Amino acid sequence: MTVKVDHDESMRELTTDGGVLRYHDIGDGPPLLLLHGSGPGVSGWQNYRGVVGELAKHFRCLILEFPGYGISDTGEGHPMQMAVESVGRFLDGMGLGAVDVIGNSMGGIVGATVAVDEPHRIRRLVTIGGVGKALTSHSPSEGIKLLMQFTEDPTRERLIAWLHSMVYDPATVTEALIEERWKLAVEPETLEAARRMYTPKAFAAAAAAAKAAGIVPLWARFGDIQAPTLITWGRDDRVSPVDMALLPMRDIPKAELHVLPNCGHWTMIEARDEWLSAVLAFLTRG
Repeated sequence: MTVKVDHDESMRELTTDGGVLRYHDIGDGPPLLLLHGSGPGVSGWQNYRGVVGELAKHFRCLILEFPGYGISDTGEGHPMQMAVESVGRFLDGMGLGAVDVIGNSMGGIVGATVAVDEPHRIRRLVTIGGVGKALTSHSPSEGIKLLMQFTEDPTRERLIAWLHSMVYDPATVTEALIEERWKLAVEPETLEAARRMYTPKAFAAAAAAAKAAGIVPLWARFGDIQAPTLITWGRDDRVSPVDMALLPMRDIPKAELHVLPNCGHWTMIEARDEWLSAVLAFLTRG
């Protein structure tokens, strides 16, 4: 039987030296940390509420809400860096050692970064799109361009255009989803945080800072990920096109790739049952 999922009953908070982190705690068993993606009005709850009931039959599911997205404390840094730092703070604050991790899009990048820099924290890693490098497709992608347009000039029409780029089936973008996303996306502190990451100026500044500091890009360090890794991808992803999966699939030593047809960026939503089947088979194996 699917574990009962309730937003308010499962919400918890943890005070850290980087501010208050909020999270959902559902189920029993080995800890499974779920990391959400980025974009207007996103939250961990939105990303995983449709699958956490099934995952919680096997695991204690901890859905972390990253700083800067309107639920945990906002913080003043770059959202990506704050997200990476929040993982260590959260696991230490919860008294947890190595955990299994599922990361959607940016959350997958965060999980992979932690797996490279702090391998003792990651037991197994599941990613949903995002983690890779464009080899044959144009960069930035259609979805990222639409995301930047919304962040620079947030209108309801631009939000809807971006949401449609996230999916294969337009019916997935309901009025309820639009309203939910819009409400959080235009909250002033959340929008200000997004502009530190998703504007052309922010993109250029981040690239220049990384070059000046001599930072090796994540894609060049995939070979350092020792955790068994399941890469899941929508074949019809217009945010992170599927050719991006080739490099991590080849370079991560213990990587497997599962591509889901007729599916966009949100594999856990558009291909829910097939995605759950693949993920649970991976996480419960042996």
